[in-house]
Order: sequence, then structure tokens, then C-alpha cells
Amino acid sequence: MDVLINVFVALHIIGIAALLGGFLTQMKAMGAGTARFTPGMLHGALTMLVTGVALVGLNQADDQPVNNLKIGIKLAVLVVILALVYVKRDEETVDKGVFGAVGGLTLANVFIATLWT
Repeated sequence: MDVLINVFVALHIIGIAALLGGFLTQMKAMGAGTARFTPGMLHGALTMLVTGVALVGLNQADDQPVNNLKIGIKLAVLVVILALVYVKRDEETVDKGVFGAVGGLTLANVFIATLWT
């Protein structure tokens, strides 16, 4: 079971990398007002959602403790990220505030995951 959990952790990190990488590569474009959400950002967020749900289920099946409050907050943040990226995915340019919010919420999710013990 540990190997399966670690595979899903790796996939979860790949999803984070796709979402955060898409944001970071467009920081200059965000400053110019020409940033847009790429398909990789949407796919990264969806990967985070699917693997995160799988990780909670696998950890519970393995009788490992799961902090439901932490998972609930991370899920709520991810749902907001997904909503923003999904709704604005076809627009040529995205407002700086919306684009920055997605980056900030992604970083918040990373810090919640790593610092909340």
C-alpha cells in the first residue's frame, strides 16, 4: 500500500508543478496584462483534485490518520482555483487580479500541505 500511496503523492506533486509552473512562466506576461490560463494549468489542477481524493481514500484504507479539517480547507482552496481556471480558460487574456489569485491560492495550498502538521 505504501508504494501506491507514494505513486499518488508523486502524481499530486506533478499536478502542483503543472499549475504553479504555468503561473510562474507567465509572471512577466501578467505584469504586461497579457497572461492567460494554459491547458496545462487546468490539467494540473484536475490532477491535484483526483490524486488528492485518491490519497485521502488510500490513507484511510491503510488506517493512517487523516486531518479532515486540513483536507477540507485544501479542497476548498483547490475548488476555487479550478473554478477560476475553468471559467477563464478560453479568454485571450486574464485580469491580473484573477491570475495572481490563482498563483497565490496555489502557493497557499502548498504551504497548508507542508506547514500544517
